[in-house]
Parts: sequence; C-alpha cells; structure tokens
Amino acid sequence: MLEKDIVAKIRNYLKTVPNCFFWKEHGGQYGTAGIPDIIACIDGHFFGFEVKTDKGKPTALQTVTIRKILAAGGTAAVVRSVDEVRALIEGALQR
Repeated sequence: MLEKDIVAKIRNYLKTVPNCFFWKEHGGQYGTAGIPDIIACIDGHFFGFEVKTDKGKPTALQTVTIRKILAAGGTAAVVRSVDEVRALIEGALQR
C-alpha cells in the first residue's frame, strides 16, 4: 500500500471521530520541514501522525519533531495504519 493510500484511510477515519479538527500537512518550500503528515486536535489534545508504509522510516528531522511534540504534552508517532491511529487517540484521551 502506498503512503498516500494510508493517509486517505486515516483521514476518512478522523472524519468519524467526534470533536476532531485535522488537516493534511503538505510539504514543500512554504511548509515547515519535519512537521507530521497529519495534524489533529481532538477534545483539546494535539496529535501529530507521521504516516509511513511498512518499510518507511522517519527522517532525523521528523524524529526530532515528534520528540518536541511529546515534550510539549502532545501525542505524536510514526503510524502505518488506521488501527495505530485509533489506538493512539484512545490511549491519549483516556489519560
């Protein structure tokens, strides 16, 4: 499965999550390097999802950005499926 297909599935899932605002971050010269692919705010909690295929690996900058989000109290991770996104959201919101 291609990364864009995983992103589409995650976006479709997030549309069903109550109190969820999200967007797909588009890279390029006007974006900020290292920002996760999907940014979401759910019930006031910040999420960053860096989407990768089964074989994909985050860049060093993406890893640093994930660590910064975690240090600031948000939830961020490399995800490869809707199930991983669902588990992260449920875990974060149960705290």
